[in-house]
This record gives sequence, C-alpha cells and structure tokens, in this order.
Amino acid sequence: MFDDVINFIQETYKTKGIIPLHEPRFLGNEKKYLNECIDSTFVSSVGKFVDKFEENIANYTGVKYAVATSNGTSALYISLLISGVERDDEVITQPLTFVATCNAINYCGAQPLFIDVDKDTMGLSPSALQIFLATNTTVTNNQCVNNATGKIIRACISMHTFGHPCRIDEIKSICDQYHLALIEDAAESVGTLYKEKHTGTFGQIGMMSFNGNKVITAGGGGCIVTNDAEMANRAKHLITTAKVPHKWNYSHDMVGYNYRMPNLNAALIVAQLEQLDGFLSNKRCLAESYKDFFANSEIQFVAEPENSKSNYWLNAIILKNREQRDLFLETTNSQGIMTRPIWTLMHKLPMFKNAQCGELTNAEWLEQRVVNIPSSVIL
Repeated sequence: MFDDVINFIQETYKTKGIIPLHEPRFLGNEKKYLNECIDSTFVSSVGKFVDKFEENIANYTGVKYAVATSNGTSALYISLLISGVERDDEVITQPLTFVATCNAINYCGAQPLFIDVDKDTMGLSPSALQIFLATNTTVTNNQCVNNATGKIIRACISMHTFGHPCRIDEIKSICDQYHLALIEDAAESVGTLYKEKHTGTFGQIGMMSFNGNKVITAGGGGCIVTNDAEMANRAKHLITTAKVPHKWNYSHDMVGYNYRMPNLNAALIVAQLEQLDGFLSNKRCLAESYKDFFANSEIQFVAEPENSKSNYWLNAIILKNREQRDLFLETTNSQGIMTRPIWTLMHKLPMFKNAQCGELTNAEWLEQRVVNIPSSVIL
C-alpha cells in the first residue's frame, strides 16, 4: 500500500536513498560571506552582516524595522514582553502549533488559552475567536477580562501553519475590537503573502524563524518585524543585555537578554535571503506536482488557502483517519522517506493540560489525519 506515493517521491527527488523532510540548500554566497565574516574577526553579535540582514529582511517584508535574534523562540518571547504581556496574564493562541509558541507564553509567566483553527488554513479561526470572546469575556477599561478566571487576556498569537496564512486580517479586526495585542507567529511563513501583503506584518508585531529546517536558514536565528519604532528600539535594547550605549562603560538599565543574532549566522542568512525567490519558485513547482499527483486520490493534498501565495514550507496531506495516517507514516519511513505527523496538540501536553480551551473540533480532526511529506528544494 502507498507504493505509488513512494515511487512518485523517489522519482521526484531522483533517489531511492534517504529523502529528508526538509533540508537546507546552500547554493549561493554562503561560503564567501562566512569567510568574509571570519576574516573580519567580528563573529559574535556585532558586525556588518547583522545590520545588512535587518535592512534586507525589512525591505523584503515591507516593514520599517527588523531586529535580528538568536532564534525564533527568543523573537516570540521578546515580542510578547514588548507587547505588554505580564505574569498571570492570559494569551490566546491555537492548540495546533509547535511547542515554542506556548513556551514563549510560559516564559512570561502567562497562561495560554486555546482556540480552534480553520480546517483550510490550519491556523487560528477568526469565527471561533469571535465566538469565544463574545461568550466568555468582558471589556473593562480597554482591557479584555476572562469571565471564568478574572484574568486579563493581554494578547493573541496567530500562527501561519506550514507557511499557509490564516485569515489574519479578520483576526486583527477582532483583536482590535477586544483590545488584544496581535502577535504574528510567522516562524514558518517567510515569503508567504496574504492578500499581497507579507505575513508577519499585519499585527502590531511579528516574528520569523530561520532554523535549519526552514525555507531559508541562518543555522539558528530569528527576527522581529514591526512598523513601530519604539517597539523595535525596545526589542533591540532587551536582546543586547539592556546595555546603555557608551564607548567603553558597561552599564545596564533593566534585566536584559543575550538574544542577538551572531554575525556568523547573519552572514549565512544574508546569502540565503538572496536566493529566497528562487527557492519559493522551486517549492511552488513541487507543490503543484504533489497537487496534481493526489488530485484523483483518496488522500487530500493541502493547497494554499484563498487569497494566499504560500511558501509551501512543508507540504502536507490529509489521510482518511488515524489508522491510515499511522500506516502511511510507518510505510514511508521504513522506505527511507521521512514523513511526520502534525504536532501533538498543545492542550494534550502535560505542561498545558490545565489550560482553558474553546471547542477544538477542527484541531482534533486535523491532528488525527495530517502528515508532512518531503518538501526540500529540488536540485
């Protein structure tokens, strides 16, 4: 069973050997820029490549400011802090996400509150969000208060799952109505457009990840994007140990963090960003070939949602049920084709098992059926 799928993937990648889920491609100026960085001796958090990356990613995404961080999780954590999230606050997010989303909430001393996703986007559902807020909260003094706990719901994190955008404009409208800071978790969606606008740029603040398995990589790294100068300046101050600028004195005016992207990583991501459009075109062709292949199959290919141009970071399929999903995973991985199930839903993890949840029908349905299939740029 699934022999036709296995053969198709092997033919697509022109190998019967191990086929990774998503491996990086270094086809441009990576070695040149890395050598230049090493020769400069500026290999840590100060150097021209850090500045160049911030300028380039801001231009690419169409925002005024970008702040380079050590990874996506630190970018999300700092984004929460500068959005005003405090200890004992609550933050709305989706249960279908990578654990880093909820870890960052927890770092703030806040609690996640889980709202369902839409089936077609696999991202936060604006209709489910509206229903929950209208039924379970009261707005008092421009603050959204959870009727069940009495705590302030300070922010909302929406995540663009596998690079497919959620209905972020509708979510923003609802967040504005209920005085929630909107933080876009665009960790997986660099290069993705929704209604011709880059993901990560709809809310007050957004973040991206450049981990080793992303469309473009810094090895490890992330960034914060915003059009708010004050937020950008505060973010940069916090991630550079809150050091007060001075030619030689070391003085700090608050508790800060050593979360700045090193120049070495920045050299790598600058070279990768130069190739992003080519990678996106390649991955779109791959997605189209998968879409055509599964068109007459009982297996459903996850195509980009309406009004979207997805980066197709990880291609996904939907199996008939959990049993078929598990058989597919076992069969493909035993043949050297790396496939993965969607993440275990966050409210099922022991550290978040007591979190308040809305109805999670769609998230539960997707968890039982979704599998990621090989998605690397084809050489």
